[in-house]
Amino acid sequence: MQLDPITVAVITNALSYIAEEMGIALRNSAYSHNIKERMDHSCAIFDPQGNLLAQAEHIPVHLGSLPWGAKNLLRYFRKKKMDWCEGDMVIANDPYIVGTHLNDITLVKPIFFEKKLIGFSVNKAHHVDVGGQVPGSISCNATSLYQEGVVIPPMKLMRQGKLTPGVLEDFLEKVRTPEINKGDLRAQIAAANLGEKRVIELAQRYGIEVLFSAFQEIISYGERRMGKKIKAIPQGTYQAKDCLEEIENADTLTWIRVALERKEGKLKVDFSGTDSQVKLPFNAVLGVTLSATYFAIKSVIDPDVPMNEGVLKPIMISAPEGSLVNPRKPAPVSGGNLETAQRVADVVFKALAQALPHKVPAAAHGSMNNVMMGGFDPERKRTWVFYETIGGGSGGCPGKDGVDGIHCNMTNTMNTPIEAIEQYYPLLFEQYELRYGSHGNGQWRGGCGIKRAWTLVAPSAEVTVLGERNKIPPWGLMGGKPGKVGAYWVRRKNGTKEKIKSKATLTLKEGDTLIIETPGGGGYGNPKDS
Repeated sequence: MQLDPITVAVITNALSYIAEEMGIALRNSAYSHNIKERMDHSCAIFDPQGNLLAQAEHIPVHLGSLPWGAKNLLRYFRKKKMDWCEGDMVIANDPYIVGTHLNDITLVKPIFFEKKLIGFSVNKAHHVDVGGQVPGSISCNATSLYQEGVVIPPMKLMRQGKLTPGVLEDFLEKVRTPEINKGDLRAQIAAANLGEKRVIELAQRYGIEVLFSAFQEIISYGERRMGKKIKAIPQGTYQAKDCLEEIENADTLTWIRVALERKEGKLKVDFSGTDSQVKLPFNAVLGVTLSATYFAIKSVIDPDVPMNEGVLKPIMISAPEGSLVNPRKPAPVSGGNLETAQRVADVVFKALAQALPHKVPAAAHGSMNNVMMGGFDPERKRTWVFYETIGGGSGGCPGKDGVDGIHCNMTNTMNTPIEAIEQYYPLLFEQYELRYGSHGNGQWRGGCGIKRAWTLVAPSAEVTVLGERNKIPPWGLMGGKPGKVGAYWVRRKNGTKEKIKSKATLTLKEGDTLIIETPGGGGYGNPKDS
């Protein structure tokens, strides 16, 4: 059926707003500060074949992996001869199937109208704890996926509108904060139900035939538009490399290499030459690599086109199996979703800068600067787990300085308010300020990083920090200077101060202070021209 452009545009925007509304419902209903304050969640709508139709502007590392995960999940159902019924809801967190890492739990609800499958309502949210070696589940030392927490293969959390006996209970028995996890899962269920309701309302208004025709045109338009934008890239091959620090030991650099080749309206992205997968949890499953690559390319080439399956089709990505960016199961992956994802985005940006030097920014701070803490709070008589990522400086770009103290690239979360943290956790803030002087100089300077310090007011806590760019600084571009590297410290109660590695697990005692200094962004252009 041939549809007029206005109808297609109305349905396109309706689907995008449905995904946004799902996100609002999710965070307004969630229990954890990580979701209700930091908004560490993502929502999207898919067609019956698992093609992305629309997504909210949530977390890039989630969103780019959802199309890969949706198709994997549908293949899993066919292989296991599982069916989709009205009222079902599937839960999964296996990164090798649905992408990212174990903390990110995905819910998928099939949408039926007049007994016909017309799409899927999907969301993903980061749960503060899913078991494993350390509070927060993201260990620096895990050597297997199964040490990182509970692995949930695709299974039906709900069957025909009712919770499947034992599924939720079994999961909650294996985590440190069951009440919070339960509340967050119920928020995800509500968001998936809302997405289903709104898509059914569209079907009631337009009918299935019009809706399916609009779905096809949405994807077709995305493919045509992205192909046209890719054709504007100068023909050629563009190579770049970037690295991760302190993976194997303090002096080791682990390299990611990429080659971009433009041919007509297609862009080939090849990660051949990237280092092999590692023993520790800094491997990025293929879904994460796809996500970071899509993000970097779309951000530069066409940031305004609505994201859908068609936008992805002209981008052909290959990553060697068994490499850091496409590991073999059960390689651990929790840190790969967080830090390796950032470096994949950086290396693709760096390659694109050779082709489009006046459209690509200098490197941002390049780390999520993850902090996980946990222990028992005797005053509140409960086990607590705290997780946060801390922003830094974005890179300078043509005509604009970088932004100070912001989450960049693969994360799009908020900073948790100090008041919310101190109210719920046994933590007292000592500092929260911009790290002036950490920016890279340039015609347009990079943004400044953040300094955040908090003191433990409980007897003890196990702390894990996981970050990057503490040795190799964020690079400048077109003559701009690099940003300043980050640094992590512990100041003990007795006043002694010790520097800690960017990836470490340690114990804090009452009165000890953790200090995080995040990197600044690189500068763009010669500083003499400023």
